[in-house]
Amino acid sequence: MRYMMIIHHDDEALAQAPQQELWTEYAAFNQALEKAGDGFSSGQRLTGAKGATVVRSRAGKTEVLDGPYADTREQLAGYFFIEVPTIEEAVEWANRCPSTKYGTVEIRPIVEPGAS
Repeated sequence: MRYMMIIHHDDEALAQAPQQELWTEYAAFNQALEKAGDGFSSGQRLTGAKGATVVRSRAGKTEVLDGPYADTREQLAGYFFIEVPTIEEAVEWANRCPSTKYGTVEIRPIVEPGAS
């Protein structure tokens, strides 16, 4: 099954993390994902939550707002795709992600095209 690992960070906590160690761990994690083969991809990092723009449409009227939609400390920070047979294996991969030390990693199965 294909899963998306969604990373949530507290931007302030992440800024206080040992940056060289964090990004060295991320480089190793990305290499492990690339070596895992088809169905795995290295991640994509997003800008900080302050750079977010929210767009919504209600009754034909478009609203464009600055900042993240949710008012929480942890914000969407990036994502990875993995393909493993079980949720247990997805949890193992998520646990290897350096972001588990500074935030959370949410795992969601991908709905394949044509699935109901």
